[in-house]
Amino acid sequence: MTDISKGLVQIYTGEGKGKTTAAFGLAIRAVGHGFRVYIIQFMKGRGGYGELEGLKRLQPECQLEHFGAQGWVHKGENIEEHSKEVLKAFRRAQEIIISGEWNIVILDEVLTALWFELIPESEVLELLNKKPPRVELVLTGRNASQALIERADLVTEMLQRKHPFEQGIMARLGIEY
Repeated sequence: MTDISKGLVQIYTGEGKGKTTAAFGLAIRAVGHGFRVYIIQFMKGRGGYGELEGLKRLQPECQLEHFGAQGWVHKGENIEEHSKEVLKAFRRAQEIIISGEWNIVILDEVLTALWFELIPESEVLELLNKKPPRVELVLTGRNASQALIERADLVTEMLQRKHPFEQGIMARLGIEY
């Protein structure tokens, strides 16, 4: 296994498209250099995401697990099943990160789970402090908090300037999902 000399914390956030795509691009690059990557997707309960099938082609060096209840979350409403799934995902993330067996760990949409108040931010910050020094950790999702931004080593904000949805073009297979 290739080794990372100093693992950092990266955040991909913002209202624009491309947060997950950027993280998965990093995963592909890393696997190409012999790194081991583990991806945990939060709040992705429904199937049909192309990345689930595409990343299987990178196994065993890249593993992906997704968690989430069916349906959309509405802040402060109908969150019981969503909270259970997010907690399962977070517990799994803790195991994977602390194990030190993976060079890069991507927590896809964890920032969105935080914004919906499905897990306490204090637990995520504590996990960042427990991260082994040679593990690179990537957090994605909208609405990154100021505390997480300050704690991260790299923060990229995706800014939406124009989107096909504004023209009535719905999400397309293989492009948006």
